[in-house]
Amino acid sequence: MTFLDRSRTVAPPGWSRWLVPPAALAVHLSIGQAYAWSVFKPPLESALDLSGTASALPFQLAIVMLGLSAAFGGTLVERNGPRWAMFVSLVCFSSGFLVAALGVATGHFWLVVLGYGFIGGIGLGIGYISPVSTLIKWFPDRPGMATGIAIMGFGGGALIASPWSTGMLDAFGADSAGIATAFLVHGLAYAGFMALGVFLVRVPPAGWLPPDRGTRARPDRPIAGTVQVSARNALRTPQFWCLWVVLCMNVTAGIGILEKAAPMITDFFSGTAAAVTVPAAAGFVALLSLANMTGRLLWSSASDLIGRKNMYRVYLGVGALMYLAIVEFGDSKPLFVCCALVILSFYGGGFATAPAYLQDLFGTYQVGAIHGRLLTAWSTAGVLGPLIVNWVADAGERAGRSGSGLYTTSLTIMIGLLVVGFVANEFVRPVHPRFHETAAERKTRAHQES
Repeated sequence: MTFLDRSRTVAPPGWSRWLVPPAALAVHLSIGQAYAWSVFKPPLESALDLSGTASALPFQLAIVMLGLSAAFGGTLVERNGPRWAMFVSLVCFSSGFLVAALGVATGHFWLVVLGYGFIGGIGLGIGYISPVSTLIKWFPDRPGMATGIAIMGFGGGALIASPWSTGMLDAFGADSAGIATAFLVHGLAYAGFMALGVFLVRVPPAGWLPPDRGTRARPDRPIAGTVQVSARNALRTPQFWCLWVVLCMNVTAGIGILEKAAPMITDFFSGTAAAVTVPAAAGFVALLSLANMTGRLLWSSASDLIGRKNMYRVYLGVGALMYLAIVEFGDSKPLFVCCALVILSFYGGGFATAPAYLQDLFGTYQVGAIHGRLLTAWSTAGVLGPLIVNWVADAGERAGRSGSGLYTTSLTIMIGLLVVGFVANEFVRPVHPRFHETAAERKTRAHQES
């Protein structure tokens, strides 16, 4: 299809760069529905007779496929451009819902895992990285803010999807037929919304620079263009693997709560005077999504001022203290909610700050492909976080525990993981010059790939 050709996505003279973030948001707000999966967990467990661990499988596989498709598809996204990537994301994400709807309607849970987890997960990965490199090129003067605007949409997707999905389940029913209908509507509606991003996105012309703006250098951020590292060389640096550990630990700590948010807050205060109703639990999921979304823009923009390394010190260090507060004083509902909101804001901020951190270290040359490879940390965390929380909770139920006792052990584990991430961040240093690519080497590589 000619409209997907990369040459057709180059912005004409006078094109406003501020039209690109809305295109990215159209895709990210859609695929951000993944963060509202916990709304479907209780109905699926009841309709298909599943355990909490089993009902998490579609979400876990989706996050695994997100990281794998981003890693293996990152170079393709760089080569074919953001419009191609957004279209592939639209097809996979929407069709994944349709396959999942068929699975629920026929009582075959493996189809739900295949559709939402595998096919939809590919859409998540390609869609997630599709605008990142383009935004950094449009906003070299404010990379943290630019990626924060777009990636904010992924965090905020559940803010829309959570009440919307709850409303559909109320209208269609929480049985197999109702869940299948809700999945069908999701697939069709998101296809239409994501199409807006496909047709709106543009890339800057070669050599484009923002008018009357110089790149603001910081001690931990080299002047744009002075460091350029290929994706292949980036994998050979200790900096990449330190960041991989940082992202994996931060995501594991946040995603464990996010995937089980609705059941967790219900269990935490069950049997108390502050018991949480189903609508209130859905509202808690929406609040977490709002914190996730807000953190992506707020903290990534702050990183443009204080530096990426300092920002991650806040994410990991203060995040560990928030978990400690929940473990020690979690019987207070306001404290529990506030700490969870801060943790999720750091979780989202960690995602949004990562592309700018990568640009600081490796330059803009293949930052999209490098970012895709970094997201394998998300795949790992997508398994670890829910597995830790669900396995500990299921084991606690078999042992006769209830309430907050189902989660104390898993939350303590999260504290340890954040400490590991904090230490890894301290080892991040500027990339050694032997890994840098010269202009001649970049030109030769581009000729070989064309």
